[in-house]
Amino acid sequence: MRIAELSRTTGVPVPTIKYYLREGLLPAGERTSPNQARYGEDHERRLRLVRAMVEVGGLPIAVVREVLAALDDPEKSLHKSLGTIEAAIGPAEPSTDDEVAVRQAEEFIARQGWDHKPQAPGFQALVSVLATARQIGHPGFVELLDDYARVGRTLAEMDLAYVLGMPSRDEVLEGVVVGSFLGDAAVAAIRRLARRDLSARRSAEVDSGSGADDAAPEPRPEC
Repeated sequence: MRIAELSRTTGVPVPTIKYYLREGLLPAGERTSPNQARYGEDHERRLRLVRAMVEVGGLPIAVVREVLAALDDPEKSLHKSLGTIEAAIGPAEPSTDDEVAVRQAEEFIARQGWDHKPQAPGFQALVSVLATARQIGHPGFVELLDDYARVGRTLAEMDLAYVLGMPSRDEVLEGVVVGSFLGDAAVAAIRRLARRDLSARRSAEVDSGSGADDAAPEPRPEC
C-alpha cells in the first residue's frame, strides 16, 4: 500500500507518518520510485503501536524509540524484553530516601516471596506511595498491601495469560505495551465503578434502616 492508504487504514495523518519515519519509529517502506514507497502489514501494525504509545500512553518520542528497540532486539530474552518495556512505559516516580517506607516495602515484598531489585521501577513506585501515605497522615495504609497483592497477582496472571497466548514474540511484546496502557486504564475505571456502586448500596442500606423508631426523641417541655 502507498502512504496515503496506510494513513486511511490506520487513521494516522500522512504528515505524522512521515515524522515517525524521520524519527526512526517506523521502518522505511520498499522503494518503488525515487518519490514513492510501498508499505505492508508490518508497517500498519507498527504504526498502530506507535500511535498507542504516543497518543494513548503519552510517551515522549525518546521513550517510544527505547521501547521499539527492545521489541526489535532478537538477542534479548522474552523476560528481559518485558522488563525493559515495563521500565520504559511505567510512570516516572519521584525518588525518596524515606527509610521507613523502604523498610515497609521490603517487608511486604519478603512476605509475598517475590523477586525484586531495589532500583526496579515498581519497587520505587511502592516506596513513594508508602512515603506519601505517611506524610499525609495515613500510616495505616500499609496494612492494605497484602490484600492488594492478592488482587494484583490475579491481574498479573490475567495479563500474562493474554499476551503469552499470542502467536509470535513480537505480538507478545506489543501486547505488553498496549495492555499496560489499556489494562491499567481498565482496572482504574472498573475500580471506580465498583466503588461507586458499593457506596450507593451501602448508603441505601443506611437510609432504609432509618425510620420512625430511629428518630431522635422529641425534647421534653421545660418546666
